[in-house]
Amino acid sequence: MGVAGSGKSTVAMHYAKGRGFAFIEADDFHPPANVAKMKSGQPLTDEDRMGWLSAMAQRITEGKARGETMVITCSALKRIYRDQLRQGDPDLFFVLLDGPEALLAQRIAARKDHFMPPSLLASQLAILERPVPPTEKAVTLPITLPPAQLADILRLFFEKLSV
Repeated sequence: MGVAGSGKSTVAMHYAKGRGFAFIEADDFHPPANVAKMKSGQPLTDEDRMGWLSAMAQRITEGKARGETMVITCSALKRIYRDQLRQGDPDLFFVLLDGPEALLAQRIAARKDHFMPPSLLASQLAILERPVPPTEKAVTLPITLPPAQLADILRLFFEKLSV
């Protein structure tokens, strides 16, 4: 989880590939209206996100029923969004990729072929509710580390967690 530019997809792909887990990109679940709204520089509202989050929760439910181990990218910026995702699996664990606004802005500006414009970073940061363990199953990692190193940290973390 995290704002645009935090490296969610890159880190998740490294981690999922290294573990043989299914990789699921939440951006693929956005309805066309949400994508168009973001492309035009308008931030999504809670209402805009509800159908998207419901679709993600449904995918989580289906994957869990099949015994799939999933690594899912999703901004999940607010507690209510994470709670909605947990409807698919109450044991969902979140990894917040967090870092300096300047680095996030730099990464977003360097991306090509993505619907999220740099102008929306401020709105995402404004609504970000960082998870607070132990009330939420979550850990925060710094985006200043390379993605492969973050994936290794997660591998070790989850190995220790399951012991």
